Amino acid sequence: MNLRKLILKNNDCYKSGKKIVPKGIMVHSTGANNPNLKRYVGPDDGLLGKNQYNNHWNQPRPDGRQVCVHAFIGKLKNGSVATYQTLPWNHRGWHAGGEANNTHIGFEICEDGLRDKTYFNQVYKEAVELCAYLCKQYKLTEKDIIGHYEGYQKKIASNHVDPSHWFSKHGKSMDIFRADVKKELAKGITPSKPISGKKLYRVQIGAYSVKANAEKQLANAKKAGFSDAFIKKG
Repeated sequence: MNLRKLILKNNDCYKSGKKIVPKGIMVHSTGANNPNLKRYVGPDDGLLGKNQYNNHWNQPRPDGRQVCVHAFIGKLKNGSVATYQTLPWNHRGWHAGGEANNTHIGFEICEDGLRDKTYFNQVYKEAVELCAYLCKQYKLTEKDIIGHYEGYQKKIASNHVDPSHWFSKHGKSMDIFRADVKKELAKGITPSKPISGKKLYRVQIGAYSVKANAEKQLANAKKAGFSDAFIKKG
């Protein structure tokens, strides 16, 4: 899991300062064809990319609505997938449209056109790992995870169908998702804590007797998204 942190401190939800004791996790998907994290998370930390419309959720009421979730999963500007924590996990979010706001951590998976199997598998895996991480942190099990539509069925959330409409297109369901989280929990792996959302500078170190090989490594490092690389002649 590529877990990072950029808290939406300008959102009225964060400013409300209300806390919860997490009793469960609610899985959402955005319902819009835009897989880019920068649409919802901002400002740009060097990895997200610039939102030219400035309509991310780090403002009092995004699009005039009282909305805020604990995390988003989607694409960085280099096309790789990451998770961004956007509220403290024990902060009362505005995601369920019902009583689940008082009990559940909620996160959004950024939808695309719903047909890209590769992207779906990447964000699905990221979501499984995020849920396992949160289950370990708050002593929950896979049984404590629900989709937004299941929250509606339990009368603790508004009437939405996510994420079942997307999962079903790729042979998945919330039951399968919970089973995959259970498998992840059984591995006993403790994921790293979120990395604060700020620009990072990395150094790719190598020693090459042939200059062409060194230049090739430098090009590969830049292509992979490294901010800088150095070649030292030996």
